[in-house]
Amino acid sequence: MVRRVAVIGAGAAGLASVKCCLEEGLEPTCFESSEDIGGVWRYTDSRDSRRVSVYRSVITNTSKEMSCFSDFPFPQDFPSFMHHELVLEYFRMYARHFDLLRHVRLQTRVLSVRKRPDFTASGQWEVVTEADGVRESHVFDAVMVCTGHYQEPYLPLASFPGIESRFQGQCLHSREYRDMQDFRGKRVLVVGIGNTGGDLSVELSRVAAKVFLSTRSHTWVLSRVSEHGFPLDMVGTTRFNHLLEWLLPSALTRRIKFRKFNSWFNHTNYGLASSKSSKFKMIINDELPFCLLSGTVVLKPNVKEFTESSAVFEDGTTEENIDVVLFATGYNFSFPFLEESVGSAIDDNRSLYKCIFPPQLEKPTLAIIGLIQLTGSIMVGAEMQARWVTGVFAGWNKLPPPSRMMAEVLKSKPPVKRQRENLKMSFIGYMDKIAVCAGVKPSVVRLLLTDPQLALAIFFGPCSPYQYRLVGRGSWSGARAAILSQWQRTLKPLRTRVLADSSDSSSSWCWMCLLALPAALTAGFLFSK
Repeated sequence: MVRRVAVIGAGAAGLASVKCCLEEGLEPTCFESSEDIGGVWRYTDSRDSRRVSVYRSVITNTSKEMSCFSDFPFPQDFPSFMHHELVLEYFRMYARHFDLLRHVRLQTRVLSVRKRPDFTASGQWEVVTEADGVRESHVFDAVMVCTGHYQEPYLPLASFPGIESRFQGQCLHSREYRDMQDFRGKRVLVVGIGNTGGDLSVELSRVAAKVFLSTRSHTWVLSRVSEHGFPLDMVGTTRFNHLLEWLLPSALTRRIKFRKFNSWFNHTNYGLASSKSSKFKMIINDELPFCLLSGTVVLKPNVKEFTESSAVFEDGTTEENIDVVLFATGYNFSFPFLEESVGSAIDDNRSLYKCIFPPQLEKPTLAIIGLIQLTGSIMVGAEMQARWVTGVFAGWNKLPPPSRMMAEVLKSKPPVKRQRENLKMSFIGYMDKIAVCAGVKPSVVRLLLTDPQLALAIFFGPCSPYQYRLVGRGSWSGARAAILSQWQRTLKPLRTRVLADSSDSSSSWCWMCLLALPAALTAGFLFSK
């Protein structure tokens, strides 16, 4: 029986895991290698190679109502999209409120996690840690690895001939970036157009002599601000939209999306994306289109090679006098502390059952939390994983036998492994899948019969984390009120200047829901299947 649980990492996933352990009557000990909680959200000027942190100017891409822990909303006066300092403050509030810090051992590095000799019977692990130069060995009944996927910088220098042998400028990874001051007056080439590449290009354009942004991907750029000024994720991430995507042919869904994306600006004109492309990525950036339009950022194709001071691109063009090449090429995950037989079997999150459990283990007492990429908040997904995992450890939730888990994992993996492929999953799809396993998924049909107002808000409104606290273990008495008041909390920080003709625009959402009741009755039954 599981009682003592080791939690590795005190970021968002680690703090949620500690809380979930306590809720299930388990005894967690959280090991954090740095001097404070917060994980990547704790900014530091240090460029310590063992620790990844956000850069100075980072603002969240997901809104506060869609990013909070499911039973602990952000303060209503916090803005919808927050600077990293507010996110860290929120983590501290969460830790204090649920008394988590007494279970966290700071400046304690985990050196190894190995099966005990009697693992097939006990499922126990030997965990070796080091603090102040002193090593200590512990025995735990289960381990939750909460180190995330921002660990080892991915720097594909071999793919760019000349970058190591000829190029004489500065070359660095975005992990080393802290602010724009070191780049003043320089000509900078940013390689990679993910969220980080887009953000850094925009920021550097304010001080650099010129910024070039190189990409090989078709990329759709979205704004955080959607219809009527509400956050994009609150408007778009709904069960109604999720159902439509499931019902409609994928080609039609893609066409509708592309038309919507192009309603802001024509991506083909900007060289970003073509509606004919079947493979594409989406990034959040409110300023990149203007930077491209004003010429402060210049979009370029993939780099073919580097010379001493220039970059030659695949279209045959050359940009001279490049001072800095900044690789925004992402990260690789690694678990160097896991014993070889376990760690080597984890190629990516599809090597894990439900992206959590290594299926080959005789006892399911090791869980990888937060190794996911979702179309919404990873923090919310990690908390849901932790709720299910601790339920498994406590004996409330059951897993299928290892053979069935292994079969499901093999079915989901492609026959040929592709380098750097880590599929982004639907936020609602993944959350609902894990919620079903944990017994906490709300029933729209049942709510339509017992609480129509709440059912409409759940189905047509944002699929916010509070929905997963309405039923099942760990249900929260404040979940209903949080759902029905989420639009008001979104508007609250904007009420710094109230005009005479101001009205509560969120009330129009309620009227829309009432008018849509017949559709909800039909769609709700389809959705429940």
